[in-house]
This record gives sequence, C-alpha cells and structure tokens, in this order.
Amino acid sequence: MNIRLILADDHELMREGLKALIQNEMDMEVVGEANNGVQTVEMARQTGAHLVVMDVSMPDLNGIEATRKIISANPHIKIVALSGHANKEFVREMLTAGASAYVLKKRAYEELLRAIRAVMKGKKYLSSDIARGVVDDYIELSSSISDNPAFIVLTDREREVLQQLAEGNSTKEMASALGVSVKTVETHRRNIMEKLNLHSVAELTKYAIREGITSVDP
Repeated sequence: MNIRLILADDHELMREGLKALIQNEMDMEVVGEANNGVQTVEMARQTGAHLVVMDVSMPDLNGIEATRKIISANPHIKIVALSGHANKEFVREMLTAGASAYVLKKRAYEELLRAIRAVMKGKKYLSSDIARGVVDDYIELSSSISDNPAFIVLTDREREVLQQLAEGNSTKEMASALGVSVKTVETHRRNIMEKLNLHSVAELTKYAIREGITSVDP
C-alpha cells in the first residue's frame, strides 16, 4: 500500500521540490498540496492521507494549530513538521501538538524520506541539528516531577512501559514486546500518568530521560 501524503507549505518552489523527491519513491504518493493551515486541515479530512508534511509557519493557520486540529479529528494520521527554524519552542510545541517528526528545511532533501518511513513505523524522528537541543530542554523538569522518583513510584512493568513509550513505540509494539495485551498496556499508561501527574507523551519523555529510564541519541 502506498503512503498517501499531503505537502503543506506556503512556498510553491519548496512544495515542487519535495514533490519531485517523493514521486521518485515507488511506495509514496502525493495526494494533495496546501499553502495554508486551514486548507491543510480540510485536505487531511477529505483525502484520507496517511501523513502530512507540515510547514510550521503558514498563513491563516500556523502549522502547530493545524496539527492540533488534524490530530484531534484523526489521531492515526502522521505529521512530519518541516521548518526553517531550530527554535526549541517551535520543536516542543509541534511535538506536543502531535507531530511525530521535526525536520529542518535545510536538511529536507537528506532527511525527509527517512523521517517519513520512521514515523510510518510508529517511531519519532528529529533532524540531527536539533536533537541535542531538544534533549537539553527535556531534562529541565519542574520540582514536582523530581518528587516522584521512578524507581520508587512505578512498578517494574510500569517502568518498562514508560521506556517503550518514551522511545516512540506504538501501543501494539509495546504489547508485543512485553507479551501482554493492548488493553493491559493502555492500563499501565493510564496508571503511570496518574501516579506521576503527567498528561502527555512529551512530559513522560522528559521524566523518563531525567530519571535515567531512557535516553535520546542526538
């Protein structure tokens, strides 16, 4: 099955270049092009695309807000953020909104295809130029989190689930790796969030890195 993609960028030359890159791949198909966030949200709803390559800075509705709307309507669609900015705030907001990858435009022709294939397998992907900065940001945690040491608060199995989750594995992958049901993994995830009073994958990843449960390679 071909990966159906939408290219969302307000620069036509950028879209054309990425389209030419993608169309060389036998298993990828561009099913739509958008030049603003509002158009992207509507196109994601209409086309049944599997993935959106999303420019962070677009008119009418920025890529962060467009990502939130698309993921809210369809949690299964994948978002690869594309930006000229390595700003940690942009990276964090896109990942929190639901993006699975963040690729710098200057690296797009080297890294975009790699990022697309990674996220379609349920993984996360960050351009090498920004990965180290994101990790540095992740480990700046609030004191409330440090009051809940993982090796006291969480059970052995909950720490296993937390590590798998922080490393970008899907619920099905975690269930398979741990030899339990999907429902059991979901229960563990809910219990972890309740125990730690954390409410997103980004927050859980920060916690896991700080507590030494996992690490993110730059």
